[in-house]
Parts: sequence; C-alpha cells; structure tokens
Amino acid sequence: MMSNGTATFWIIISAVSASFGALHGYLFNDGPTLPGIIYGTCVGVLVIAYKRGVLLAGYSKWLRRLPTLAYLAAAEVSLVLVIVAAMSMTGSVIWLLGIAEKSFLEAVTPKLATIPFAIVVSALIVSVLRVRDLIGSETFKNLILGRYHRPVHEERIFLFLDLAGSTAYAERHGDLAAQELLRAVFFAIAEPVRRYRGQVDDYVGDQVIISWPLARGIEKARCVACVFAIRQVLDRDRERWIARFGLVPELRAALHGGSVVTAEVGVDRHKIAYFGDVMNATARLEGLCRATERAVLISEALLARLPSLPDGVEAEALGPHWLRGRSEAMVVHALSEKRRSKSPSDVSTRTDGSAERQLAVVGYAA
Repeated sequence: MMSNGTATFWIIISAVSASFGALHGYLFNDGPTLPGIIYGTCVGVLVIAYKRGVLLAGYSKWLRRLPTLAYLAAAEVSLVLVIVAAMSMTGSVIWLLGIAEKSFLEAVTPKLATIPFAIVVSALIVSVLRVRDLIGSETFKNLILGRYHRPVHEERIFLFLDLAGSTAYAERHGDLAAQELLRAVFFAIAEPVRRYRGQVDDYVGDQVIISWPLARGIEKARCVACVFAIRQVLDRDRERWIARFGLVPELRAALHGGSVVTAEVGVDRHKIAYFGDVMNATARLEGLCRATERAVLISEALLARLPSLPDGVEAEALGPHWLRGRSEAMVVHALSEKRRSKSPSDVSTRTDGSAERQLAVVGYAA
C-alpha cells in the first residue's frame, strides 16, 4: 500500500511536470493546451520513476556497476531513450482518447524540438530531487520555507541507532567492507523510517539519528513501532545478511524526547541542527545499552507520553540511571518483544542444532 508521504510525492511530481507541459505551450506554441499538459505530466512522472528505480530497477542497478565514464555516457543515452519512449507512449494514449486531431504516426513520433526541452526539464527536476535526497525531504522543505532562519523552540522525539560491533568488523575485514555493511544497513532502515513518518537527520559514523515532531512520533507510538519494524527488517533477511557479510546486523536503540532549539546553521553548506539537553541525553542513553545489555531503551519521560505500546512490545522498568554530563538521574525502561509460548511453527533449527525463537510480528499501522 502506498504511504501518504509517497502519494504526496507523486502528486507533487505530477503537478510540477504538468506545469512544465504548460510552460512548453507558452514558449513554443500559442499557449498551453490539454495535450501539452498531459505530455508534460506523463513524461515527467515516467522519467522520475525511472531515475528513482521504480521503473526498470534492474537496468538501473546494472548501469551503476559500470566504470564511471561508461556509466555517465550510458546514463545520459538511457535518459534520452526513456524520454522518447515516454513521449511515444503518451502520444499513443492521446490518440486513442481522441484528444488531439493527429494521425497515429504523428501522435507517437516525438518532435525533435521538444526533446531538448524535456531533457533540460528532467535534468532540473532530477537535480532538485537529488539535493532533497541528500539532505532529507523534511530538511529540504524547511530550508525552502525558511522555517528555521531564526532559532525556534520545539518538541521532538529522537531515536539514536548504533550498529553494534562495527569497529570489530572493520578491524577484521577492512574499512571498505565495513562501509559496505553500513551502507546496506542504512538502506534497509530507510523504508521503516518512511513508513512511520520519521526523518533521518544525520549519519555519524555507524550511528543514525532519526527524529519526529513530538505529536507525530507519539501518535500510534510511531517512534517505538519504527524501532521494532527496523529490527524485523534486519532479522527477516537473516540468511542474506549472513551470506553477504557473515553476520546479522544488531542495532542498539535509544528513544528520548523533549524541548530542543532548532536552527538553520552553516554558510557554504546549510543544515538543520538541534541543540539542547535532549540530544545529549539520548546519546548517553544509547551508550547505556551496553551497560544494561539491552537492545532498546526509552526514557520514562517519553514512555509516559505514549498512548500505549505497539502490539507485541513490552516495557521493563530498569529504574533511575546517572548519565554522564547530567545532574539528574534518568528513569529508564527497556523495550522488547513479548515472549509467547512456542509451538512447532514458532521454532526453527540453526545449523549447529540449537533452536531460535522467531520474532513476533509487530503489526502496527503507521
């Protein structure tokens, strides 16, 4: 099922593409026409679908494995071919609907003068989306709107995720192999973060910082559901992880929330940054995972604000803990999946003959 964020993205892409179709009418004809707007919409959507791997995903992956110069040349040629094919497909649909008074051959044959315009527009949209992807959709929107030109106080929830054992992995296999592992893990967690409407704020070494506006993260306990959705994604592909990296990634997670100061910082490179005790406390809480030997910790301050925990998740009170750099103790809880009675379908056998419990599915709607 398409999420609200994904649906909004494609609606915006369709609207922007339609506007460029109208602009083409202003520049090269007597004004915008319905066929021109349809051409712009369909070509724009198909090109962006191709560039984002929704269309011809296998071919795009093959292209990226080419040497750099060959990739750049092949990518440009492929983009032109996709644009021409999209124009022809759109022309055939317009002819079938009888929207334009053209013969079939005229409808499916792209105009040579239109192709350069489509290439320039596609490159512009793709470049903007690339910047959006690099800094995050939420950050991109806030920078465009200028929301944080002046520092503001706001309530946010933060999730710090840390890949356990990454340093040891790098020592055994080298930095390049460790980077491949991190890249694969970061890619795997992206979908659950989008599904539960979080935003990735930063990558710091082997750590990921994710956040939500307080109200959004608390609603339906999205911040907690996101953590366990990520853990399930990693566990579900256990065999693939072992085959590729020789291990299944284990993440330590810490959840905390409260008031922070949010501001746009930087001169040559802008970013949205957060300041305040909440950030420091969340980082210290993530470090506490090692001492308590728990994979997921949450502050009582945040836990108390959740309407309930997602199905299949339970909290264990660990009491107050003194975190380095804080003058007051923080009451901490560990989160874990509820144990359930085992049945033959719940047990699988390891290669060494021992049994492992299958993770319960947290079926919680985003």
